[in-house]
Amino acid sequence: MTTTTAQPVVLITGALTGIGRATALAFARDGASIVVSGRRDDVGAALVRELKELGAQAEYINSDVRHDDSVRNLVDQTVARFGRIDIAVNNAGTEGQPGPVVEQTAESYHATFDTNVLGVLLSMKHELRVMQAQGKGSIVNISSAYGVVGAAGASVYAASKFAVEGLTKSAALEVTGSGVRVNTVAPGPIETGMLSRFTGGSAEGMAYMAGSVPMGRVGRVEEIAQAVVFIGSDKASYITGQSFGVDGGRTAL
Repeated sequence: MTTTTAQPVVLITGALTGIGRATALAFARDGASIVVSGRRDDVGAALVRELKELGAQAEYINSDVRHDDSVRNLVDQTVARFGRIDIAVNNAGTEGQPGPVVEQTAESYHATFDTNVLGVLLSMKHELRVMQAQGKGSIVNISSAYGVVGAAGASVYAASKFAVEGLTKSAALEVTGSGVRVNTVAPGPIETGMLSRFTGGSAEGMAYMAGSVPMGRVGRVEEIAQAVVFIGSDKASYITGQSFGVDGGRTAL
């Protein structure tokens, strides 16, 4: 059953942990209606309960962004539930297999690119199908500072985020004039499970990451979420095709 709402309808992929989860909570506090997606039904159901406690209308839909039919179903179910999609946040991602270039394989490449690049491509494909028909919408892809400056030991991950940057700019130019905006938020090192896995969970690894940032610390997921909320909103109505570094000055080096 379709429910119409005066509040923005927000779809978030990779919403169950880290930046995606913080973004869902931030939009809920702003009064948005939210669809969160991921692949763990118990975690999704728990997040929906939390969002509803904040007063938001919320739904969880199981989806795998690596598969076209799954993404199509996610978008169609969102429209069936809420009637439209105003803001889409494409956050699903993986760090892949860290290590030098000489240790990478075709398998590690595909495992990273299928989620980080193909997932964004398929998500935008179906989101734009809906948004262009509406004549309005905003897409925010989550990239990385490493997609701007590169990173030793994270070559495939960095390459996938370079690709997200290029996809974003190309899509933005394709839909200019349609009422749809497409932008990227590129976080620096952020205190997430992904960063913990990348550093091996060691205090030394985290200290190294903090030391690589001019502000002298890693970021918080809430800091990224607030940037996403702004870029996705009508307050950023004249902004499209841009990459916003939220990285403590990392890309200014």
